[in-house]
Amino acid sequence: MEELEEQILSKILALEKERASTGHVNDHQQQEVDKELDALQNRVANLEHETTTFTPPDAFKVTIPVRNNYMYARMKKSLPELYAFTVCMWLKARGPAGVGTPFSYSVPSQSNELVLLEWGTNPMELIINDKVTQLPMSLKVGTWHHICITWITRDGIWSAYQDGVERGGSENLASWHTVKPHGVIILGQEQDTLGGRFDATQAFVGEIAQFNLWDHVLTPAEILGLANCTSHLQGNVIQWDEKLVEVHGGAVKKSFEVCEERKKA
Repeated sequence: MEELEEQILSKILALEKERASTGHVNDHQQQEVDKELDALQNRVANLEHETTTFTPPDAFKVTIPVRNNYMYARMKKSLPELYAFTVCMWLKARGPAGVGTPFSYSVPSQSNELVLLEWGTNPMELIINDKVTQLPMSLKVGTWHHICITWITRDGIWSAYQDGVERGGSENLASWHTVKPHGVIILGQEQDTLGGRFDATQAFVGEIAQFNLWDHVLTPAEILGLANCTSHLQGNVIQWDEKLVEVHGGAVKKSFEVCEERKKA
C-alpha cells in the first residue's frame, strides 16, 4: 500500500514539474498533462478511503510532499467554544519558501478563527479571530521540531514553545474573544472560506505528527514532557488518532513513532 502511494506521489511530483514548465507547449499537450494528473489524483483518493490501522492509533504521521492547493488533512472532530487552549504538534518542514500553514481553523463567520502560518520570509504568526501576533520561533528545514502554543482569553495572554523551551509570549492577542465552535480544522492549508479556497503559496510541505489540542493552558513542565518524550499526554479536545484524521489530494498517512525517530537522530 505505502509502496503504491509512493509511486503515485512520485508521478504526481513529476507531472507537477511538467505542468509548471508548460509555457512552451500547446493546449493539447497541456490538457494531456492535466488529464493524467486528474487520473492519478483519483487513484490517490481511492487509496485514501481504504482502511489502514496503526498500533497504537497515534503512531502515524501525515506527509504532504509538494506545495499545492489540494493536498491536506482534515480533522473529523471540531472545537467547542474555547476560552483558553494549548495546541501542540511535531513538525518537519521541507522546501525553501517558509513553513506555510501547519494548521488552520475556520468557522462560518470567520475564516481566520485560529491559524498558524509562516508565509515566505515572514516570521511565524499566530492568528486568532483575524488578530495577528508574530511568534519567536525558528524552525530548521528537514528537522523534527516540537511546538506548542498556549492562549487564554483573559487579557489575550499567549506563550510559544519550541522543543520544550518557552521562546516568548505576550498579551492583548484577541483579548476576551471566545474561539467559536463547530468549525473545520485543516492541516497543511490556510482556509479563505470554511473548509476550502486554499492558496498554494501558503501551503505546508513536510510532515506533521501528534497534533493535539486542550481546552486549557498546559504547564511548562507538561509541555517539556511532551517535547522530550517522557509524557504521552493526549489532547482532551482534539487527539491524534488515525481514525480522526482524513487525508486528501495525495497527502498520506504513514506509520511513524516520533520519539523512536528522535532516538535514531
